[in-house]
Amino acid sequence: MSSSVSPLAPKTVPDMPVIAGVRLATAEAGIRYKNRTDVLLAVMDKGTAVAGVFTKSKCPSAPVEWCRARLKGGKARALVVNSGNANAFTGKTGRASTALTAKIAAKAVGCSEAEIFLASTGVIGEPLDATKFDGVLGRLAEAAEPGDYLAAAKAIMTTDTFPKVATATVKLGKAKVTINGLAKGAGMIAPDMATMLSFIFTDAPIAPAALQALLKSGVEDTFNAVTIDGDTSTSDTLLAFATGVAAEHGAPKISRASDPRLKAFVKAFNQVLANLAEQVARDGEGARKLVEITVEGAKTKASARKIAMSIANSPLVKTAIAGEDANWGRVVMAVGKAGEPADRDKLSISFNGIRVAKRGARDPDYDEAQVSEAMKAPEIAILVSLGLGKGRDRVMTCDLTKEYVAINGDYRS
Repeated sequence: MSSSVSPLAPKTVPDMPVIAGVRLATAEAGIRYKNRTDVLLAVMDKGTAVAGVFTKSKCPSAPVEWCRARLKGGKARALVVNSGNANAFTGKTGRASTALTAKIAAKAVGCSEAEIFLASTGVIGEPLDATKFDGVLGRLAEAAEPGDYLAAAKAIMTTDTFPKVATATVKLGKAKVTINGLAKGAGMIAPDMATMLSFIFTDAPIAPAALQALLKSGVEDTFNAVTIDGDTSTSDTLLAFATGVAAEHGAPKISRASDPRLKAFVKAFNQVLANLAEQVARDGEGARKLVEITVEGAKTKASARKIAMSIANSPLVKTAIAGEDANWGRVVMAVGKAGEPADRDKLSISFNGIRVAKRGARDPDYDEAQVSEAMKAPEIAILVSLGLGKGRDRVMTCDLTKEYVAINGDYRS
């Protein structure tokens, strides 16, 4: 966790309302860090539905495997998250650690181990001493209260420079329902069906299968459209919990994601995901520029996504942006290497609304001084027009600075 907050951090932090059926508590367990919280316990009411999406890495962490195996049960009573140690690439020791953590948590909360969900973030390859949770989780279960989502977000930070939270309130039937989310992530970010670690809570009465469908759909244009460095984590986990308490106040019980009564809820749900995803991009390790890349005129949306990601993950593009250099030749390079349909002589590129390249050549009105001034802005929008079809997509990233190298060169030190 950095002592210097990213210059791209949100200027305000939302007031996070209480969600009925969710209680939170944090503590210092000494997993790796000193003098800071590093464990989060969320306790949910009986009957809480759970859904999740996870990394597609072939080297997943032990907590990811644990959650995948328990997800089919559809119910959750508690979530335990630790920072400082990812419990990844830890073999039998890692699996034993998750089992012991779940056992301790289940005893503390008073539920089945199958209703315990786990997530870990931090160093890969170091054994996680789960005995450090013994006693800590018991105290947390007793101390848990409806509420402090900001403290919860702080407890799960690693190289993050600020805690990431988002909220939305919407009507579902006759009731007002709330959606709260928190996330962590600043490096090793190129999600694949999930994010680094993110947790969504709502009091809406949504069945597990419907919640799963909403989550799977929601990540596509939010967390899966964000990249910091092109590296997909072993620990990517996004879990959603629906306590259903709003049913007591007139919210209808939802069993299908296609239920038309969910329209407003889905919009708000996706807004929370998008808000958190952008905050991750704003907190990219060493970032000084937030970068939005839009590709239009592609053959398909999928083709536009691949081209946009090729640009977003290019070290040459990202370092040029860090140097405030509108080097559109590097964008051309990234388009060309994406392996998707493109025609050099139809290609146009703009930086912050200023067209720099048109139909395969430098724009005839190109003004170096004007473009250089635009590149000094903290937010950079790159628009690539392919002129081939109607496919369009957008991804978020950040620049690549010397500080990124410094952070990751010292990560285990």
